[in-house]
Formats: sequence, structure tokens, C-alpha cells
Amino acid sequence: MTATGIIVCIIVAIAFCALGIYLASNKLRATLTKNATKVLKEAEEKAEMLKKEKLLQAKEQFLQMKSEHDKQIQERNNRAIQVETRLKQREQDLKSKVEEFQKKHAEFIKARDNLTKQLEILSSRQAEVEKTFQKSVEKLEQIAGLSAQEAKEQLIEAMTQEARADATSHIMDIVEEAKLTANQQAKKIVIESIQRTATEVAIENTVSVFNIENEEVKGRIIGREGRNIRTLESLTGVEVIIDDSPDAIILSCFDPVRREIARLALHKLVTDGRIHPARIEEVVAKTKKQIEQEIIEIGKRTCIDLGIINLPHELVRMVGKMKYRSSYGQNLLQHSREVANLCATMASELGLNPKIAKRAGLLHDIGKVPDTEPELPHALHGMKLAERFKEKPEVCNAIGAHHDETDMTSLYAPIVQVCDAISGARPGARREVVEAYINRLNKLEEIAMSFPGVVKTYAIQAGRELRVIVSAEKVSDNEANQISLDLSKQIQSEMVFPGMIKVTVIRETRSVNYAK
Repeated sequence: MTATGIIVCIIVAIAFCALGIYLASNKLRATLTKNATKVLKEAEEKAEMLKKEKLLQAKEQFLQMKSEHDKQIQERNNRAIQVETRLKQREQDLKSKVEEFQKKHAEFIKARDNLTKQLEILSSRQAEVEKTFQKSVEKLEQIAGLSAQEAKEQLIEAMTQEARADATSHIMDIVEEAKLTANQQAKKIVIESIQRTATEVAIENTVSVFNIENEEVKGRIIGREGRNIRTLESLTGVEVIIDDSPDAIILSCFDPVRREIARLALHKLVTDGRIHPARIEEVVAKTKKQIEQEIIEIGKRTCIDLGIINLPHELVRMVGKMKYRSSYGQNLLQHSREVANLCATMASELGLNPKIAKRAGLLHDIGKVPDTEPELPHALHGMKLAERFKEKPEVCNAIGAHHDETDMTSLYAPIVQVCDAISGARPGARREVVEAYINRLNKLEEIAMSFPGVVKTYAIQAGRELRVIVSAEKVSDNEANQISLDLSKQIQSEMVFPGMIKVTVIRETRSVNYAK
């Protein structure tokens, strides 16, 4: 077969293939067209149904909204009707109130006019009464021979004297009645507190005696040209007195701590045998440290013995320093321990907290042992120290008020004051200088003699009782009672004394005749 024949066959084959494809595409097109028409028709039918459903839903929603709108309009109309009704009611009430007010206003005007007329009548009558009263007063003044002011002054004076006498009588009755009840209970509590507290008699001096074995030690203590004794005195602040007293050296100083340092230093120097300025300086420095440690230990032991806890270190140190202080010959630490125990006992009897009372009693005199000299009294300075170390307000006030130098704000303050007086006033507790004792007696008698009608005064029982004799012609019984009351108040305000002073006013009437 030739090439031409092959090409012709290929062309014929391609033609038949193209014809087949054309026929197949026409058939497919017809099928697709038919399907598309069918799908389009179905879609149109569905769209028509959907449209009808949406229209129905829209109509239902519209009807629902319309019914709600109608309902809201009806409610608004109802509210508007109610508001209109209330407004009409208020308007009617207001009209009735206005009418009532107008009616009352008219009545008020009428009453005011009547009252004005009555006031005018009263004013005229008052003027007439005043004229009549003035004429009566003038007639009385002419009859009595006194002016109205003089008669008034005499009447006031007479009534004042009568009221004063009655008041004095009532005061004495009240005082006696209070004594019958209060004194019994107070004495019971005080006596029980004193009986339950052990006490000691403690008398301190301003000198200490250092005993030596022989007279040779005196020369060694004095040293060459007195250098040893001068060094000791300058370091300790104590006057060392070496005289003809056998086997004794006297250490004189108002500060007991310094005297104790000097005594211990001398004991160490004499025991060691080496006495010269350098050695004295070394021993005194060591002794000061030893005393400081001993002071802290004493403070701690005191707090432990009394059951006082959480006391600041500085206050513990001040408590320890009390051992080396005295007040009128009474050891300050022993006095403070005694006051603390008394306060705890008395607070327990009165139903108060004994721990707070004991703490206040122990610290009440810490103002007497300051490191520097304060300008305040020891009670106020002690209160400031307690406040600085965050003590309780009751404790601070009790410290500051135990000598009435500040106001008392709690029941612990009078307890501390009473227990301080008990501890200081008991027999053997304190040593009183003769001159001060005599001055106190003279002051008592001088105050008593300043009252009118007093003839003689006697301070007896070591100043614990004052007896006053008054003139029976010048002083009545009621005036004697008043003198006793006023005198006791003046003594209490002008003098400082331990315990209590009894004031007795004696008025004696004597009738003397002679038989001849």
C-alpha cells in the first residue's frame, strides 16, 4: 500500500471520529438541556413555595406586632387615665386644704386681734399693779425704817446662815452615814492586805563602814602624798574618811551605788595587796561593770519573784537600781515590792486585775532612779518613762497620779496611792528628821489657829491627831462641825503627810456660880 493510501485512510478515520464526537455532543447537549429545564422548573416551584411561606410568616409577625402595639397603647392609655385621676384627686385635696387654710388664717387673725386687745389690757393693769406695789414698798420702808435693798440683803444673809447651818448638819449626817458603811469595808480590805504582806524595817544611812585588819592598811590606802586616796575619790565620787577610828574606814556619799562601788573596790584592793593609781583605776572599772550586772540580775529576780513578765530591759535595770536607793531611810526596792504585793491583794479584793495592779505598784517609784537628773517630779517622770516603754495606760496613769500630780483615770491609781501610803506610814518603815517633824506639828497648829473662834490647838500622837478647842461664846455647835470639815480640807490641800490626820473640834460650855 502506498503512502497516499495510508494518509487517505487516516483522514477517513479522523473524519468518522469527528462525526461520532459531533453526534455524541449533540445528544449530550439535548440531555443537559432537558435536565436543566427540569431543574429550573423545580427551582421555580420551590421558590414560589418559599415565597408563599415567607409571606405567611410576615403576615403572622405583622399581626403579632400589631396586637402588641395595640396592647401597649391600651396600657399607656390606662396609665394616662390613672395619672389624670390622681391629679384630679390631688387638685380636689389641694382646694380643700386651701379652703381650710383660709378658714384657719381668718380665725388666727381674729385670735390675734383678741390677744392684742388682752395684752393692752394686761399692760395697763401691770402698770397699775407696779404703781400699787411701789406705793406699798414706800409705805413699808417708812414703817420699817429700811430701804428695800437693805431689807433684801438682811433677808439673804439670814437665809444664807440658816442654809449653811442646815447644809453643815446634812453634810455631817452624810459623812457619818458614809463612814459607817465605807470605812468598815475599806478598813477590812486594807487590814487584810497589810496582814497578808510580809514587811521589814529598813534604815539606810549616807555612810558605809569598811573594816580593816590593822592600821597599816590605812597608810597603804592613803598612798604616797595621798595619791591613792585622791584617785579612789575621783574615780568613785565617794569621800573616804580615814580618822582615828580603830580598824575602820568611813565611806561617805549620798549615792548608795557609788558607796557600794567604793566598798567593793577597797575590799578587792586590800585583799590583793597591790594599791596604786593604775591598779585602783582598773579595779574600780571592773567593780562598776560588776555592779551593773548585779543591778540587772536583781531586777530580773525581782520580776520573777513577783510574777511580772515582758518588762522592758531598761525598766528591769531601773528596778534593780532601786536596791541602792532609799526614801526617808526606807529601801526603795523593798518599798516597791511591798507596794506591789499590797496592790495585788487589794485589787483581788476589789475584783480588778491583780497583775496590772502589781506591775503599777512595782514601777510607781521608777522616777526616783533616773540616769540623768530630771526637772519633773518623780511621779510624772516615772509616768513619762512608762509611756516611752509602751506600758499600759492604766499603769502609766497609776504611776503619775500616786501623788495627785495628774488626774486619776482608772481604779488602779487610787489603789497604788493607798498602798504607797500604807507602806510608807507603817511603824519602822521610814525615818523622819526631827526638824521636819517639829515643822509639821507647828504647821498643823498654825492652820488651826487661823480659824475664827479657836482658843487652843494641840497636835498629838506624833501629828496623827489634831485637837482644837473653840470658844463656846463665839462658836455654835453647827459652826464647830463646819470648822472641823473646813480644817480637814485645808490640811489635806496644803500639807503632805503619810497616812491620815484626825481633826477633833471641842466646844465646851461651863456654868460657874459661887455659894457664899
